[in-house]
Amino acid sequence: MTTAPELSVVVPVMNEVENAVPLLNEICAALRGKVSFEVIFVDDASKDDTVGSLKAAQRESPELRVLKHAKNSGQSRAVRSGVLAARGRLIATLDGDGQNDPADIPSLLDAWRAAEAGSPPLGLVAGQRRKRQDNFMKRMASRVGNGVRQWLLQDNTRDTGCGLKVFSREAFLRLPYFDHIHRFMPALMLREGFRIAHVDVNHRPREHGVSKYGTLDRLMVSLSDLRGVRWLRRRSRQPERVDEV
Repeated sequence: MTTAPELSVVVPVMNEVENAVPLLNEICAALRGKVSFEVIFVDDASKDDTVGSLKAAQRESPELRVLKHAKNSGQSRAVRSGVLAARGRLIATLDGDGQNDPADIPSLLDAWRAAEAGSPPLGLVAGQRRKRQDNFMKRMASRVGNGVRQWLLQDNTRDTGCGLKVFSREAFLRLPYFDHIHRFMPALMLREGFRIAHVDVNHRPREHGVSKYGTLDRLMVSLSDLRGVRWLRRRSRQPERVDEV
């Protein structure tokens, strides 16, 4: 590409050799002819041939860039690595397991364009899954976790675990970074004075591979993170405006 695209699609992956290339093809099919874009897959030190399969796919998908972590660093760091490398002013993220539907990305872009004008500035359009295609325990844990989070953070978002989001690269880089930040982006965007919007999106069963998270370990980490994000919200102070004089 000789000019910067409008949109950079960032996809964190780890050990997703069966899912990565089919997901790439779906992303390209959903976006070609609709928006200028690049796709950045960030491999979080996979032990399988995820990187090799993606490199081979670059011949058919010139929009693709592949980054690789030398050491496993987690999903949030993979997203951040992709955002830092991105050339688009807008970022779309989705999970690398194929459960988010790339066909929903244009709907999030439409919502962004419809809501972009206004004050305060728009920072995030968050996807919210209509029907979770996960097992009963995951759905129940997510329902409890989302309920507690909304009660404590007042972020007006029923499903922060959905990986499908569109946001401003500039806004994201203003947020304080920590592991698992991707689950608290609505609250942190509000903390920085941005508006947020929501779009209901599709959710699909995982067809290949295994989840990288267990129900109990995710819940325990989330409780600790909640305390930290609540502290960040309480310690925020926003000027009414900033003028150059």
